[in-house]
Amino acid sequence: MSIADALRTATAGLAPTSDTPRLDAELLMAHALGLARTDMLLRQRDLMVPPGFADLLARRMAGAPIAHITGIRDFWTITLRVTPDVLIPRPDSETLIEAAVAHFGGRGPATILDLGTGSGALLLAALDQWPGARGVGVDASPAALAVAQDNARRLGFADRAEFALGDWGAGIGGAFDLLLINPPYIARDAALSGDVLHEPGCALFAGIDGLDDYRRIAPDLPRLIAPNGLAAIEIGHGQRASVSALFEAQGLAVSALPDLAGKDRCLAATRD
Repeated sequence: MSIADALRTATAGLAPTSDTPRLDAELLMAHALGLARTDMLLRQRDLMVPPGFADLLARRMAGAPIAHITGIRDFWTITLRVTPDVLIPRPDSETLIEAAVAHFGGRGPATILDLGTGSGALLLAALDQWPGARGVGVDASPAALAVAQDNARRLGFADRAEFALGDWGAGIGGAFDLLLINPPYIARDAALSGDVLHEPGCALFAGIDGLDDYRRIAPDLPRLIAPNGLAAIEIGHGQRASVSALFEAQGLAVSALPDLAGKDRCLAATRD
């Protein structure tokens, strides 16, 4: 079977379980061949379907996330290693980096704090965006921190990124130009489907209304945001008013930015 025929067959097989069946098929084929997706597409007429492709396809059809099968995920301008110990970085979260770019412009932040760093996606994307910056990533999961540290090393940012075990902003001294925060925000009884079924629950669920971690984070923000600084915080659908109220109660000015789908995704909080 040719690469083109295999991709058509795989796309049809993935259609009932994936929102992006063609892309999934191409990513799996490229991974099986050990090539970048663009290289695979350009060279497909000269390639043979590798024996391992069928097994990869079967795993995806059984529900395994693409990022867990390939072990990598692109985010902003970087490629990250991903394991089941961390959330899979998603394009929606890039809205936080976009908010920071809009706030700082070309000058950029000098210091960055990433609370709930997970794979290190937000911190490392920011360090790639602003080569003069340094940052700290904090997470409550030692396994997640190991993934983040490995990503920092692989990307060449080990000298600019530090990682620490911690509980949100508790015990962190000083203030930072940029805070990046993507906390759990799913209500514990919410019905889930898709890739999130394979991700760590501690990074997804936040109490009966999905707001528990925002309540814990909010009191620390005024002391952690430096003058003229910014906290960019991810929120879930329909949470703009409730989370904004928590931050405004701490004396912060809050505005919302939409993701690519037009949904409120990031709250930009600044000190008055």
